[in-house]
Amino acid sequence: MTSLTKYWENLEVLQINRQPARAHYIPYPDTAGAKQGKRGHSAFYQTLNGSWKFQYYRSVHEVNGAFYATDVDVNGMDDLIVPSCWQTNGYDQMHYTNVNYPIPCDPPFVPDQNPAGVYVRDFQLPTQWEQKETYVVFEGVNSCFYLWVNGTFVGYSQGSRIPAEFDLTEYVRPGQNRMTLLVLKWCDGTYLEDQDAWRYSGIYRDVYLLSREKTHIRDVFVNTDLTSDFSHATLRIEMETTGDTAVRAHLQDASGALVASGESNMNGQGTLALEVAHPTLWNAEQPYLYELYLQDGTETILIRVGFRNVGIRDGIFMVNGKAIKLKGVNRHDSHPKLGQTIPINHMIQDLKLMKQHNVNTIRTSHYPNDPRFLELCDQYGFYVVDEADLEAHGVGAVGKPHWLSADPAWRDAYVDRVVRMVERDKNHPSIIMWSLGNESGYGVNHVAMAEWAKARDASRLVHYEGEAPFGDHHTSVECLDVKSVMYPSIQDTEAYALDETKTKPFFLCEYSHAMGNGPGDLKDYWNLIYQYPKLMGGCVWEWCDHGIAAVTPDGQPYYAYGGDFGDRPNDGNFCIDGLVTPDRKPHTGLLELKQVLAPVSIGAVDVAKGMLKITNRYDFMGLSHLALHWKVEQEGRVLEQGQIWQLEAAPQTTVDVQLPYMMPEHADRGTYLSVSVWQNQENAWAPMGYEVTFESFAFSNTSAPAEMLPAHQSGPITVIEEEGRLSIRGLHFEHGFDLEAGVIQSMSKHGVKLLSKPMQYNLWRAPIDNDPRHEWIREGFDKVQMKVYSSKWEQPEPARVTVRVSFSLGAYIRIPFLHGEALWTVEGTGEVTVAVKVKVREELPFLPRFGLELTMPAGSEEVEYLGHGPHESYIDKRQSVRKGKYLLTVDDMYEAYVMPQEHGSRYGTEWAAVSNELGMGLHFASAEPFSFNASHYTPADLTAARHTYDLVRREETTVHLDYKVSGVGSRSCGPELMKQYRLDEKEFTCEFVIRPIFKEDE
Repeated sequence: MTSLTKYWENLEVLQINRQPARAHYIPYPDTAGAKQGKRGHSAFYQTLNGSWKFQYYRSVHEVNGAFYATDVDVNGMDDLIVPSCWQTNGYDQMHYTNVNYPIPCDPPFVPDQNPAGVYVRDFQLPTQWEQKETYVVFEGVNSCFYLWVNGTFVGYSQGSRIPAEFDLTEYVRPGQNRMTLLVLKWCDGTYLEDQDAWRYSGIYRDVYLLSREKTHIRDVFVNTDLTSDFSHATLRIEMETTGDTAVRAHLQDASGALVASGESNMNGQGTLALEVAHPTLWNAEQPYLYELYLQDGTETILIRVGFRNVGIRDGIFMVNGKAIKLKGVNRHDSHPKLGQTIPINHMIQDLKLMKQHNVNTIRTSHYPNDPRFLELCDQYGFYVVDEADLEAHGVGAVGKPHWLSADPAWRDAYVDRVVRMVERDKNHPSIIMWSLGNESGYGVNHVAMAEWAKARDASRLVHYEGEAPFGDHHTSVECLDVKSVMYPSIQDTEAYALDETKTKPFFLCEYSHAMGNGPGDLKDYWNLIYQYPKLMGGCVWEWCDHGIAAVTPDGQPYYAYGGDFGDRPNDGNFCIDGLVTPDRKPHTGLLELKQVLAPVSIGAVDVAKGMLKITNRYDFMGLSHLALHWKVEQEGRVLEQGQIWQLEAAPQTTVDVQLPYMMPEHADRGTYLSVSVWQNQENAWAPMGYEVTFESFAFSNTSAPAEMLPAHQSGPITVIEEEGRLSIRGLHFEHGFDLEAGVIQSMSKHGVKLLSKPMQYNLWRAPIDNDPRHEWIREGFDKVQMKVYSSKWEQPEPARVTVRVSFSLGAYIRIPFLHGEALWTVEGTGEVTVAVKVKVREELPFLPRFGLELTMPAGSEEVEYLGHGPHESYIDKRQSVRKGKYLLTVDDMYEAYVMPQEHGSRYGTEWAAVSNELGMGLHFASAEPFSFNASHYTPADLTAARHTYDLVRREETTVHLDYKVSGVGSRSCGPELMKQYRLDEKEFTCEFVIRPIFKEDE
């Protein structure tokens, strides 16, 4: 092995020769270049992104010789694009783990078989740089690295998601130079980087050179001091220079007009103050930015300034003196092909999607993001909780949750991470809170971090969720400004709000776990958050599924998760827990979040008279940028419609609106008012016409059920019983009833077969990630068998046949789950009604569902229904659907969750029809709204599948008519499903009407 000082296991060495942390900026030769912001156009910037020579070693001990020497022949090495991750380029091991360390828990020591990568890059130093100072900036290298230039050791750094800068002036020479890095996969810092994510290695963020004058501005801290009424601001510019120099400052508004200017001589440390009268304030709704140009010799630095104030008053979180609700998400750096290397357009795509779905807050879980991401947050308008690159979750897995946080030997390593974050990001108005990391227990090292952050920057709040007792006492939490809890129940959240002894704002830094088909509790949380001022909001876990784009040997694309690469330990599909797919297609959970977080609330005063109330939930904006479109529909047919081009309501106020329509005659359950609020102008993140929110209202006289199909062409019925089977024949139909099985086994109309197999009762669904899967399987819900105790038929009149069946549903070993009585009625029209009375065993857990399962023949692809759509909905996940009449296909109802599971149900369906393209099929209705589903996969298919490629699409269509389906909740990493959303009734009745149809003749 090459002789290396073993810094990677030395807690006393976090860096060698690394420059002190500073604010992020790029120097430009003039204001025009700085304003344009194209760093590649700056004569003082040179990228080192691109192709590097690379050699991977399974262990650092295999790295031999003076690999960093200038005469080393690198032609035999691989070519590797920088920035990138080793693992996405075929090196090392793709590995996903959540809590558990991927190495033995023996801090500060790491395995001797420590993978390493040698990077080599030859570069030219521009001639105009020769008399200046040269620096190199590594925005992100995981996990630690040694640096040589032209064969000479320059320095060492660790801390994977925070920049490392080195002064190369004495190491570079005119003309060609060689830079060599040795990057190690693990170091003692690995114990502080145990985030719930794929474990990547390498130079994964940008690398670039900067040319600086001998005397230059090294650091800038822009403070926006506002008077109590926000009518005046002092822009206090704290600067650090490398020598004696004159600095000129010019502040321009967004139009380019000069607002203030000043000049001051600086020698090491200094402050320049600019006075600004009546500043336009920055907030996430109106992200107004000024431009501050700092000129020093030949260099110009641009800092975009947002005047804003963050604080707490009487336990209420405030921005610019107004109470604010943080409508947030947690966001990891995650790309399905590039791993943790995130292109700028990918960042923009995320931010635009968030704005389109009414998100105003981002927690950078669980490390600082690329500095350009924060610039975009300033520009687009987001409140940011900037989180230190610190998570020591794995020590909790070995029973010592506070081990490192309480050990003074790790103090410097902890503080180093908050220092480098705060110094880099301190000029971003979007950042409202500094977070001390995540899930690392709590101890004196966190207190040291908080105290440093407050001393350096008193303008922001300090957050940390993991405060907890350790030893026989509590470490002080006075340094933390907010109370933060992960996944509290609705009851615990409200209890905090009502507890007058709790004086800090309450922040749900993680809630509503969005794994798979979920979350299902968003509305419940936000009802509370809006109700109680002390509840400041929260961030859904999490933004995106961390799936890895992969292809099966036979060419089927899919997204891989933990364990798919032979990685151990792993946490399976626990990384598939986002609101969007890996390629950023919104899940229905994101649509749900959009509706719950909507900045406009629409309530009904008197629907019959068109009286609505419009509440503006914006904190700083009126509604003049929004229009309203309304329509009155009956069974999907538009009766009247109109629009209001411009809404008017001041922030946080409610106005009454009257819509000019006539009350429809014969209004029943299929008559409703739909209201859509959309943008009447284009902005940076969405076009004109983009819908912000909507609402649907039923008319008042809705006690009657939606209109059934008219009865026609009835006639006498002929019944033949043979070998326990009834053949029931009418004018245009023939149905078969199996007396021994107790169900309809066949249906046809005009000779067209409409069932492929007998109907059956079903209470199983393919478990979603939030379901108590193991409990349900232990009870046997996945292997239901029906027992028929008696089955008796009669024909009380020529055009009617009834069959009364006594039955139970159970599984082997278990006492039956339920006993039921079913009355099947066949009318002379061919219509079948089944009315069921059910009694469920008392001690059972709540049921997944209860209803009928039908299998219809191949070609039964057309679905039409009156209910909520256009996408899936459940009892606790239905804010984002609207009442309507929908025509779609069975394939349209499929939701491609990365790990297949229950999906596609339509809650609150009035009626539905499934047919072939000629309209030949079955029509379903009920006196009460029901849940409906149609799929080319059975619950058993979905239960068995672990990936989408495991699913084999059936030609037949499986239809579920459900009395009820239990809600989806967020139990995978949250509280139990709330009782009101469970199917845990012990006695109930339900009824379905099934009619053979040729739709074009109905």
